[in-house]
Amino acid sequence: MADKPAPKKPANDREAMVEALATLSVDASSPDGAVSVSVNTDGVMTRLRVSEAASRMSPAEIADAVMRTYQEAQQGSAKRSAELMAPLGNAGYLTDRLRWRLGFTPSFQQTGEPVAPVPPRTPASTENVVLKDRSAEPAGPEEQPEPAETDDQYYEQGLRYNPSW
Repeated sequence: MADKPAPKKPANDREAMVEALATLSVDASSPDGAVSVSVNTDGVMTRLRVSEAASRMSPAEIADAVMRTYQEAQQGSAKRSAELMAPLGNAGYLTDRLRWRLGFTPSFQQTGEPVAPVPPRTPASTENVVLKDRSAEPAGPEEQPEPAETDDQYYEQGLRYNPSW
């Protein structure tokens, strides 16, 4: 007896699932309300809000609050995405990625860890300028001097060793 193929799901169910995944957004806030994060279906941060409460926190505490809140939102997104995709089964790359996101643990700052201050930026006129100002030069290509030897002459000399190599 031959196995019959499973009946296909109606297209509108698939379209509804794709639409729900495309519009999925999960919000999470830190317990003190200093940080709020939104993530999409892929767990990518789409919005970060920092309130005035963060002004009383050290940079390391703010970083931890952002990471912890991001982790919470990312795990919520993974759970909701898994629920929406449950009709497809629980095997495959996508569900493996969702499982990984559910187990994701970010690295946090050590409490009391000193945060190095960012040095003030000096004006561009006093910095070492890497790019040459070419605004006064003509726009066309410059004449290239003739090489000391042609390619044929170079290769006719055979293998050479340059000590700087």
